Amino acid sequence: MQAAGFFEMKIVVAIDSFKGCLSSVEANQAAADGLRRTFPDAEIVQVPVSDGGEGFLEAFQTAIGGEVQEITVNDPLMRPVAARYLLRGKEAVIEIAQAGGLTLLSPEERNPMVATSYGTGQLVADAVSKGAEHILVGLGGSATSDAGIGMLRALIDVFAPGGTWDDIMALKQVRFTIASDVRNPLCGANGAAYVFAPQKGATPEMLPLLDERARRFAEVSAKHFGFDRSEMAGAGAAGGLGYAFLQYLNAECKPGIQVLLETVGFRDIVKDADLVITGEGSADRQTLMGKLPMGILRQSSPTPVCLIAGRVSDREQLLQAGFTRVECINPPDLPLDIAMRKDVAMQNIMNAF
Repeated sequence: MQAAGFFEMKIVVAIDSFKGCLSSVEANQAAADGLRRTFPDAEIVQVPVSDGGEGFLEAFQTAIGGEVQEITVNDPLMRPVAARYLLRGKEAVIEIAQAGGLTLLSPEERNPMVATSYGTGQLVADAVSKGAEHILVGLGGSATSDAGIGMLRALIDVFAPGGTWDDIMALKQVRFTIASDVRNPLCGANGAAYVFAPQKGATPEMLPLLDERARRFAEVSAKHFGFDRSEMAGAGAAGGLGYAFLQYLNAECKPGIQVLLETVGFRDIVKDADLVITGEGSADRQTLMGKLPMGILRQSSPTPVCLIAGRVSDREQLLQAGFTRVECINPPDLPLDIAMRKDVAMQNIMNAF
């Protein structure tokens, strides 16, 4: 790469949030500040990104505009909480973590046997009530494993109080797209309970109970509708919320980063770029399984892509996958609690360039 001043470079920065530390916007800004010190004449384009979890709402607001709606809904333990979603004309963008996120609970409160997705249903109902005809839902960061039963109950309570799902007319003309990189089915060894519930506070004893609850719900639902979508890719996302959207709301499931990059026209942004910078909190072989940086890599080709992260392992595999460089932003002896501080993380990203 030539030194600054020889020619004007275009660098695209599209870094995922560093969970629990930096948002995508903050990480991008730190990288841009660092790059400007080295390449003062470069054109630097920042693209906030998210794969459906933390930062999904913010990324889409930056991409498409719209008005943020803030309403009071129920959190996973049915306590009131302020939650936001994006409304732009007849399109709404919902980040389910706003109402059902793991970050809304203390570690002691996490229990997927009781946590409910009811609040997500309230967000959907409010968007529909305000005229949304297409709802894009980011499925990430959930505290629940209720197969979406809570969400469906909320929709019945709003649109057919005292009635049943079949009494709801308001949702018939609404189109849903769920954004998730989770490809797991609802039930079984690779399903929502066994794969994801432990990180939501489930004990080993809870796992077969959660799985059986979801299986029974899917069997009843299949009998009612005459079809079964519990095995579809994405049904196990967000504790089975994916299944509820697929089975009950006929949703289309797309990889989260694909949805966002298509929306912002990412291929057009990078087609004349000299370099793309992407990143995430921890980069390893799981990055290769469809995580956000891989989406950036695929849509950037043939432009070189540099991957930065707070922690890096499996570097050779990442390089073989096509990343031009893979860099850890943190010194090897930096304690995790210090590295997770926002000011430290932003400074270390700046220093990476």
